[in-house]
Amino acid sequence: MSSSDTVDAAAKPRSGGRGLALFLRDVAVIIVIAVVVSFLIKTFVVRSFYIPSASMEDTLLVNDRILVDELTPRWNEYERGDIIVFADPGGWLPASPEPARSPIEEGVDWFLTLIGVSASDSEDHLVKRLIGLPGDHVVCCNPLGQITVNGQAVDELSYLKLPAGDTQASNIPFDVVVPEGSLWVLGDNRDMSKDSRYNTDQPGDGFVPVENVVGRVFLRMWPFDRFGPIDGTNAFTGVPDPEPAG
Repeated sequence: MSSSDTVDAAAKPRSGGRGLALFLRDVAVIIVIAVVVSFLIKTFVVRSFYIPSASMEDTLLVNDRILVDELTPRWNEYERGDIIVFADPGGWLPASPEPARSPIEEGVDWFLTLIGVSASDSEDHLVKRLIGLPGDHVVCCNPLGQITVNGQAVDELSYLKLPAGDTQASNIPFDVVVPEGSLWVLGDNRDMSKDSRYNTDQPGDGFVPVENVVGRVFLRMWPFDRFGPIDGTNAFTGVPDPEPAG
């Protein structure tokens, strides 16, 4: 046997162990990259939420699972009629005790939330329709029961859930000018939505800071029989820009 044959025979066992180590290393790298990519997508591009209440019926139903576009609005800004998800501005949601969970359950939920699979923070956010942009003069209601924005009447009946025979867009009158950096929002299920109208006694006077907005709802993922895009509305077409202050 030549010396080269001896070296090759001795190297074979080490080669197998080294191959397994390389395989495990590659798997670990792939997992880390997948987690990082998922985290970046969840943080900057798309986020998942579920609907915990009936305030947006019949557009969104309880337990619907939705995707929120975080990226596009940062470039194109928000539009009247968009359905948006935002963090509680303060006092909009009732305080609810956290259910007791084991450290393992907490850890698993933290990891799944980190990569965007879980949506446990849905209870800390709200979903509403954007009615007024900064500077808009929003009034309810005109003689036809319609909201007006900058003097333009808005026909919302195509998506509102109202009692039979009722065409009043809101049974609570209001007359507001949306401050800079804020939004005025309402739920589609008008009589069952604790929205801007109900929170005028809170520190933010019922307005939602733009910085609290996570993004715009664009897709319903679940249930599968109602899977599909969530589009805005053309009800606000023709609404003029607000007049400059002063």
